[in-house]
Amino acid sequence: MTLEAEQIQENWDKFIGYINTYISEPRKSQLLSFYKKYESRLITMPASYKPQFHSCWVGGYIHHCNNVVAAALRLDIIWREMGVADTYTTEELVFSALNHDLGKMGDENNEAYLPNDSEWHIRNRGELYKFNNQLMFMAVPDRSLHMLTKAGILYSDNEMLSIKLHDGLYDDANKQYLCSYNPETKPRTSLIFIIHQADMLASRIEFELDWFPKIYPKKPTPVSNKKLDIFNQVFNK
Repeated sequence: MTLEAEQIQENWDKFIGYINTYISEPRKSQLLSFYKKYESRLITMPASYKPQFHSCWVGGYIHHCNNVVAAALRLDIIWREMGVADTYTTEELVFSALNHDLGKMGDENNEAYLPNDSEWHIRNRGELYKFNNQLMFMAVPDRSLHMLTKAGILYSDNEMLSIKLHDGLYDDANKQYLCSYNPETKPRTSLIFIIHQADMLASRIEFELDWFPKIYPKKPTPVSNKKLDIFNQVFNK
């Protein structure tokens, strides 16, 4: 997908609007200052490094974060209608959704994803971006929390766990939190599961919009390379 400059700016304004609407002081000002400082990087970031995942295009990161916030707010209604206990606040929900993938930005001086200069990797693996080797490796959730901490932005236990565990059981490191059979060590808030579900919902919808032109006929033609062409043929028979 390709976003026009106006669409990228609209997505950024919506993202900032979520902060203004749902986050209270002093964190509101802290987040606005943080995101203003890195606006030029974040506004154009992709959400992933290959199109076979989701939103691998300029502006894809903010687009994805907005989708996760929107999905989380809707899932919150469903969970509460079905009787979930009041174990989290709306601010915690929006804060977690906004910042769940923050680690994908890299650090203060280095972007995590760089345009791939290897035609072989683009052609054979569909990797339009590459990992920046100048950046010390950290798992995305860990770097998300690390960047918030370095910026002096405090977060609650609920927010910490929701950001850390947003990949659910797709990350083996989360099993100790999510696969416990002892009541005292099970998660004590539903927010963890809502953020994971919101992320999965947003990612899946973004994938469908990019890869199912028979259902979504306005889908633009994906980047052409060997692996992407095969992938496209499989999903668009």
